[in-house]
Amino acid sequence: MTKIEKVLYTGKTHTTGGRDGAARSDDGRLDILLTPPGAAGHGTNPEQLFAAGWSACFIGALGKAAQARKIALPAGVAVDAEVDLSMAGDQYFLQARLNVNLPGFDRATAQALAEDAHQRCPYSKATRGNIDVVINVV
Repeated sequence: MTKIEKVLYTGKTHTTGGRDGAARSDDGRLDILLTPPGAAGHGTNPEQLFAAGWSACFIGALGKAAQARKIALPAGVAVDAEVDLSMAGDQYFLQARLNVNLPGFDRATAQALAEDAHQRCPYSKATRGNIDVVINVV
């Protein structure tokens, strides 16, 4: 495991009630209701939150990958993240797909950027070897 040399930021939340609860960040910028997947009413679920965080981080990693190649990311870069809550027997698991849209790049360049970003992104590093992940260039 890599030894951390410097902490850049610590996200802090207080969550109550689990999937039928609420979460709030210590700075008040995040204040959400939580509901189980598919439940009626307002609220989100941990899978949606994870997908949003991962896709945002992945776009940042795409920027670093492009910068390393001395190319600019085009307007309209997007990542559609799909995080599945799954079961095998009586155990719960996650699996994910990141659908990467890099308009204006040829397929080979887009694929290389996506693969590089997957090596750089902290969320990708955290999940590597722990859940099934597919990176699709669309």
